[in-house]
Amino acid sequence: MSTAIDIETELLRLSDMTLFELRSEWQRLHRSPPPMRLSRDLLVRGITYKLQERSLGGLSPALLRKIASINANIDAGAKEAKNAPPPIVLKAGTRLIRQWHGVTHTVLVHTEGFEWSGKRYDSLSIIAREITGARWSGPRFFGLRKKTVQPAVNEENDYAQA
Repeated sequence: MSTAIDIETELLRLSDMTLFELRSEWQRLHRSPPPMRLSRDLLVRGITYKLQERSLGGLSPALLRKIASINANIDAGAKEAKNAPPPIVLKAGTRLIRQWHGVTHTVLVHTEGFEWSGKRYDSLSIIAREITGARWSGPRFFGLRKKTVQPAVNEENDYAQA
């Protein structure tokens, strides 16, 4: 039980420290300076966690792996979101025209969905599937998204202007 008493003593000691002393204690325990403009409350919480971690043990290896996995997924999602094309905004009344196998298809944009061949649809992709019989990206089928272009490479393996 001596570790519980030590932690309790340390917590009482922290409550009497100045902000400058708390920042120094953070530096000592974390071996790095505290983030700038960190409130007194968050400094105390960070120091308290480190003290408890040292006396009672840290997170289990399994939990550390789980956290690393979650962080990797978040990073991957952020990269995908950064590379995602901007959303398409079409005004109501806009007509989208596409010719497919000699037939001209016209889609009318409404505030709530699309109209094609006298029927209402929630998605351009559903309309593109109806027209082609295959899974298409509706915005791409109707020319609202450009194809991804790979840079051309000339004989010297230098990237040419596309």
